[in-house]
Amino acid sequence: MKKLNYITDAAVCSESIDIEINDDGKISFVRFNGGCPGSLTAVAALVINKTPGEAADIISGIKCGSKNTSCPDQLAQALIKIQQG
Repeated sequence: MKKLNYITDAAVCSESIDIEINDDGKISFVRFNGGCPGSLTAVAALVINKTPGEAADIISGIKCGSKNTSCPDQLAQALIKIQQG
């Protein structure tokens, strides 16, 4: 199992993201620390049982208003990092 606590970009509401990847290479746990609880709980639920690559492909590049990133985009960046080891 791989675990990561990813510190997010200061531009987003979430302060960090906890991620676990199980031994078959799929996302088994995601928790955003801070941010909008309803939306981020939904984002976390939608990526469970996907590979980091599958999930990152879906949520990468999403922006929050005029910001260059978002909490989902930060999750995508964290998943890319965890894939790279």
